[in-house]
Amino acid sequence: MKELRKKLDRSCVNATAGDWRDWRWQFKNRVTKIDALDGLAGNRNKDEIKAVASVYPMAITPYYLSLIQEHNEKDPVFAQCVPTSLETDFSTGIAEDPLDEDTHMPVPKLVHRYPDRCLAMVTETCAVFCRHCNRKRFWSRPNHINLKARFQKMIRYIAASPQIREVIISGGDPLTLDDAVLENLLAGLRDIPHVEVLRIGSRVPVVLPMRVTKDLCRMLKRFRPLWLNTQFNHPREITPEAARACQMLLDAGIPVSNQSVLLKGINDSPDIMKDLLRGLQKISVRPYYLFHCDPARGCAHFRTDPKSGVAMMEKIWRQCSGLCLPQYVLDVPGSSGKIPLNIMSPALQKDLKKHQHYFDKFQ
Repeated sequence: MKELRKKLDRSCVNATAGDWRDWRWQFKNRVTKIDALDGLAGNRNKDEIKAVASVYPMAITPYYLSLIQEHNEKDPVFAQCVPTSLETDFSTGIAEDPLDEDTHMPVPKLVHRYPDRCLAMVTETCAVFCRHCNRKRFWSRPNHINLKARFQKMIRYIAASPQIREVIISGGDPLTLDDAVLENLLAGLRDIPHVEVLRIGSRVPVVLPMRVTKDLCRMLKRFRPLWLNTQFNHPREITPEAARACQMLLDAGIPVSNQSVLLKGINDSPDIMKDLLRGLQKISVRPYYLFHCDPARGCAHFRTDPKSGVAMMEKIWRQCSGLCLPQYVLDVPGSSGKIPLNIMSPALQKDLKKHQHYFDKFQ
């Protein structure tokens, strides 16, 4: 623990072991100032980083910061949470709202893109501001909407929309809300007869695993069927603390799935991705989706060529069991949804043709 704390802001040095395990302490002591990164930021120009942070703020939990290797700007954790000047290069054809979510909001912060499900952005707050986030547009916007009023409008709309059977609770990160606030929202949704399934999208198990407490799990268990989707992007993020958080959710009967984002220089190597997927299987977290990085403003430097992603997944497909394999998809605007990219693989197409005679038997 002492070695970890050497990397942190002075305000964290005197923290006790109890403080470190307290999610509220971790959240309160998030690193938001560039000066606190001395010894970690390498050769990056502080003034340049501050200029980026004025557009896209920085916030990193002490826990997640402790995973960074010192003086290594290519460190996969560092790259996901520390600003870079590349975020303010807006020369390429990118958008603030790449999935046109704002045009599918019948009420504020409720996205209804698909007939049978909707996504409720219940907060703009995150434990860590991930630099590849496709909702970076919300980070600097003041939130003038009262949470109670926001929830009421969402619940009224969903209650009046009988085709909605599944509600995805997202943000921001909904698990940054206190238990009582989250419980009130879940109870309101569960009271709607046609809402059959609830889903929470949260990166808390990765960046703030101590937020997953016994009290939280007991509360969430009451609202099953409830699923939790998280986002591990690199095998280094699969720590004993993160594994424990996922296990607590699983013990409460809440399935945990993973939705990685394919990120250049972080996980676009077959070996790294394979280690990530096998690591997730080892802690009983199902690899669900691998998203091609959205063309969001401030994220262009993370985007890879889809063909290289397909080639990478083809190699992994031949080396890993089906339980390890996510669906590699491209999310597109509107109701078209997620396009599976694996089918683009020339080798897969060749294999299908090779076995065409087998399919012909059943026609």
